[in-house]
Amino acid sequence: MISHHLSEEQSLMRQSCRAFVDDVVIPFIRQNWQREWTMTPEDRLPKEILAGADQVGIRTLGVPEEFGGMELDKAAEVQTFALISEEVARGDSGLADKLVQNWKVAVLLRNLAPRHLQEKWFKRLIDDPQFLLAHCLTEPRGASDRWLPYNVPEAAMQTRAVKQGRDWVINGRKQFISNGYDAGLYVVYANTNPKLGMLQGTSSFLVPRDTPGLTVARCNETLGCRFMNNGELVFEDMRVPEDHLLVENDALGKAGVYFRPGKIIQASKNLGVGVRAFEVTSDYVQNYVQGGRILIKHQAVALRIADMATRIEAVRALLARAARAVDDNAPDADTLCNMVKLFASEEILKVAQHAVELHGGNGMMLDFGVEKLFRDAAIFLHMDATTDISRMKIVKSMFPDTAGKYAGPES
Repeated sequence: MISHHLSEEQSLMRQSCRAFVDDVVIPFIRQNWQREWTMTPEDRLPKEILAGADQVGIRTLGVPEEFGGMELDKAAEVQTFALISEEVARGDSGLADKLVQNWKVAVLLRNLAPRHLQEKWFKRLIDDPQFLLAHCLTEPRGASDRWLPYNVPEAAMQTRAVKQGRDWVINGRKQFISNGYDAGLYVVYANTNPKLGMLQGTSSFLVPRDTPGLTVARCNETLGCRFMNNGELVFEDMRVPEDHLLVENDALGKAGVYFRPGKIIQASKNLGVGVRAFEVTSDYVQNYVQGGRILIKHQAVALRIADMATRIEAVRALLARAARAVDDNAPDADTLCNMVKLFASEEILKVAQHAVELHGGNGMMLDFGVEKLFRDAAIFLHMDATTDISRMKIVKSMFPDTAGKYAGPES
């Protein structure tokens, strides 16, 4: 995002966020490169990092000001999310993922949660710098493929919720959940009407971590973004009070306030990884001597640097357009969100590939730190929908009456 297009608030936020990343996050990552491989997930990211994010005011974006949060200008909220998540991901994409889950779920709660639950959980979030939120959709038998236009009962969620008295009883399993291993509060989606398609029979619930019947089964050991602890959850006769129901039956339609900013934030985090890859590579090729000359004097190297910069700027331009479309609630916002998420994942992976190749042997050494950027970039190919699903969603949004019709037998 070009500096002269930023508001004064955005400029100040970016400045403080960049200082935090440059002074705290990047030095920690470089000095503690082994830390992400610790097999005790809660020991990977020191508490001081989240506390530092809290001090610069970027941990609770999206929380209403009346509850102690930093409320952003609604006319440019998603654009600000993009700006800050790019800056944080430039330091570490895992840390960015930890933080942005709080932002996205906070937006969902302020739109859908009853007042008394907002008062309770926003206070917990504000008071505890280590408190995390999570959004639970993906299951072993269905993930981003559920967003295809197969709105039929057999494609519905396997996690079921049944009303019993004044409680909802939930049984099922969720996997690949960002912040799932250590979140204190979950938004859980479950099938409440198995006779209907997913869009008419899915409900959402607010579930505290200490709810009986909820088990955090494991931390998934991901290839990249390892400072965000991805988790798997099991629900066994988990009883949730009826007032913890957020939306009954049409929860997925109401969750657009989560999903559209989410796509923008995925692309912006991805962009942050690419920016960091460009920063370290441009520095390296202008200082490392090979063949009697600094690397950038070799024409093949210079061409790769140009390619990296071009891909980054192309992603940035599409991201800016898509973020504005979401803030403006434009009719093409969904299409643009999927486009930028897809485009960023493929373009930034190529940027990261150039980075590791231009670093030669150093690019593959764990303690050098460049291969981490390649791993972090690779994971974006499937985050928040695989590339193939994203393409199908793009076409479906462009041609809703013809593209991607359900291929099963017609009734």
